[in-house]
Amino acid sequence: MNMPALRKKAGTTVNANIAAKTRKKVNKKTPTKVAAIKSKNPTPARTSKSSKVKVANKLLASLSAAEFRRLLPHLEPIGLMFGDVLFEPGSAINYVYFPNDSLVSMLTVVDDRLALEVGLVGCEGMVGVAFSLGITTSPVRAVVQGAGTAMRMKAALFRKALNANGTLQKSVNLYIHAFMAQVSQTAACNRFHVVEARLARWLLMTRDRVDADHFELTHEFLGRMLGVRRVGVTKAANALKQQNLIEYSRGNIVIMNGRGLEAASCSCYKTLRDAQPF
Repeated sequence: MNMPALRKKAGTTVNANIAAKTRKKVNKKTPTKVAAIKSKNPTPARTSKSSKVKVANKLLASLSAAEFRRLLPHLEPIGLMFGDVLFEPGSAINYVYFPNDSLVSMLTVVDDRLALEVGLVGCEGMVGVAFSLGITTSPVRAVVQGAGTAMRMKAALFRKALNANGTLQKSVNLYIHAFMAQVSQTAACNRFHVVEARLARWLLMTRDRVDADHFELTHEFLGRMLGVRRVGVTKAANALKQQNLIEYSRGNIVIMNGRGLEAASCSCYKTLRDAQPF
């Protein structure tokens, strides 16, 4: 699967102190309609432990106020556009990313042309976890699936922060464990569960990671993510629509009944949701 090349990223913000400096930059460089995912209820900022610092990313929000403030000078607010390629397999990890309201797919590439999604990263975690294990190259292709904002940090500075900050190391380790669970559970899900249940699981996981219930996604794109043919996605989506769980039209998918969609999903969704540390 050919993915768009990495684009220049526009500045954006999650911190009140830098909002005024970056808002103009975002407006100038970000087209009005590039997102694969639109949210009527954007990801709310969370309060860092024992502080009044508002942080949208849950991993960063798990840090104390003092710990987060030590990281803040090294965190660069950026805008991620749909199709941006953050890493290719074997490429150097120069930055780590903490999504706020954006969504990034982790893809395993086979025969240099086929790709299958093995993981999703949103506001619950980070992109580039391999670097925290001492691995300097990416094992997967990381592609922005939902446009939005993120905080990024130079990998070398992130390594220093890990060595100096035990709480950050603990939070990252907890997330790595949850992400490993996601990768292994996704592999089993793709092998044993029917497309309809897998699609329900995928939509719920996406909703949780961007706090959105409205997605602009084509069936062809969903087929690539789920590893099935387009016709299979069409049948599965139609089955969920007939149960009034979702609405879809011309690439627009809206979750209408979250609880009903959970019931239609396979058990993998609950397993992965319960494994989240933050």
